[in-house]
Amino acid sequence: MVSSISVFGFRIAFYGIIIGIAMILGTWLAAQDAKHRGTGEDAVYDFIIYGILIGVAGARLYYVFFQWDSYKNDLLQIFNLRAGGLAIYGGVIGGILALVVWCRLKGKKFLEMADSLVLALLVGQILGRWGNFFNCEAFGSYTESLFAMRIRREIVNPIMIDQELLDHLIVENGVEYIQVHPTFLYESCWNLCLLLLILFVWRKRQVFSGEIFLVYIAGYGLGRVWVEALRTDSLLIPGTSLAVSQCIAGICFVTASILIVLGRKKA
Repeated sequence: MVSSISVFGFRIAFYGIIIGIAMILGTWLAAQDAKHRGTGEDAVYDFIIYGILIGVAGARLYYVFFQWDSYKNDLLQIFNLRAGGLAIYGGVIGGILALVVWCRLKGKKFLEMADSLVLALLVGQILGRWGNFFNCEAFGSYTESLFAMRIRREIVNPIMIDQELLDHLIVENGVEYIQVHPTFLYESCWNLCLLLLILFVWRKRQVFSGEIFLVYIAGYGLGRVWVEALRTDSLLIPGTSLAVSQCIAGICFVTASILIVLGRKKA
């Protein structure tokens, strides 16, 4: 599978192109929402660069922390982003912390800004997951379901191939394939449904600041719980077989759901 194009001798990864498009569309949507709310679209444009940079740093640090054995003997590899290794929950945490600090410095209300910016985040997740398709990563375990996807074994990172996939190798014309759940597709579609729910349903019945932010936290968490259960490359809590993202997603779903109920009752 072709994962990049050449422009004047420079290799540009499809992943990077997709992420770039997602950033532009997501920022525009968040700015329009902020304008609609009266928060001001300029505030979104002012923050977004900081949010993206710190979000990427957070995504990298999160990944490195839970894969420390792969980096402890060569610390310079921590900065080698071209080799991959970003985790979305680290990016979300980094972005939230950046927004908290930025709002304090600029005198803005965090929850009002967060309600708009999660739209940009969702667009990034919807489109960004298709970068995983071109990179042949973030797929699930073996399946024979309607959505099963075959990938040539030779182009897949060996650490992503578990024993179940090896037990069900498919050979056609001398080429070995693995057959997997396209979990990137599942997550992208889930996030698209969540975005549409927020845009066309929840915004019209929002009753307190921060509610859209909490709907995102709960909705994404619920989707990630079941998607992560299908993955073969999950980051694990050290010393356990528990997927850290699945645990965080479950906590986020429960906590945000409770806060939504309490916030509505209070309002």
